[in-house]
Amino acid sequence: MVTAIVLINVTRGQINEMAQKIADIEGISEVYSVGGRYDLVAILRVASNEAMADLVTNTLAKFAGIEETETLLAFQSFSRHDLDSMFSIGN
Repeated sequence: MVTAIVLINVTRGQINEMAQKIADIEGISEVYSVGGRYDLVAILRVASNEAMADLVTNTLAKFAGIEETETLLAFQSFSRHDLDSMFSIGN
């Protein structure tokens, strides 16, 4: 499982609309509206680096209203939750 955090700036006035559109994309597990330099933070959980690259560069990049992104690739998880087991139910 590959996890990435995508920091997103959107066109003014479109935060809620864009957050819902992004949340509906397969591979996006969560979207948060945030304060600070960015408008939204999306958490991606996909099977491979190639799937992550495709989602960011082909899917998100085509959304009118997304002005800027910065992608952070997670190397290691430090959590009390076993996310892999939570997301593999039914596989």
